[in-house]
Amino acid sequence: MSKKTSKDKKAAVLQSRKSKAPMFITLIVAAALAGGGMFLLGGKKEAGPVAATAAVKSTGASEFSYPVSDFNDGKARYYSFKSPKGLDIRYFIMKSSDGVIRAAFDACDTCWAAGKGYRQEGDVMVCNNCGLRFPSVKINEVKGGCNPSPLTRTVAGGNVIIKVRDIIEQGSFYFNFNRS
Repeated sequence: MSKKTSKDKKAAVLQSRKSKAPMFITLIVAAALAGGGMFLLGGKKEAGPVAATAAVKSTGASEFSYPVSDFNDGKARYYSFKSPKGLDIRYFIMKSSDGVIRAAFDACDTCWAAGKGYRQEGDVMVCNNCGLRFPSVKINEVKGGCNPSPLTRTVAGGNVIIKVRDIIEQGSFYFNFNRS
């Protein structure tokens, strides 16, 4: 039986470490891929805050005008208005499947405190808090409950007109998160 020298023992330890190195690197890469996958999949499942596609500030104007042609694709466009009291009042405008331009606050009577708003899935708006679904043709038609709260709008001269007064008077209720 041969007796191992300290040099032999050191070589055995080094060899052992070398053989574990590829496995260690593989584990790190696998963990990174798993973490990245969970991040990507998790982001799709969880409804986050609604990002506005455009923000408007109170400039003293009494109304905002949006070209109707901006909504011909049927996709909801989100806007945010900073009220004089500092509230970020969000709303969306869309052309529903029946060809009508519709506008509503990104909130409802029921889930407003969650501040999550709606997302569009095809021809329906889906509440990001409770998951209820609302056909686009019912926006501005049905009020109350979890329906998107209607925002008064008019269409004139090829433009959608939203009055600042209506945004503030009708929408402040839903975006004052400091009230109880």
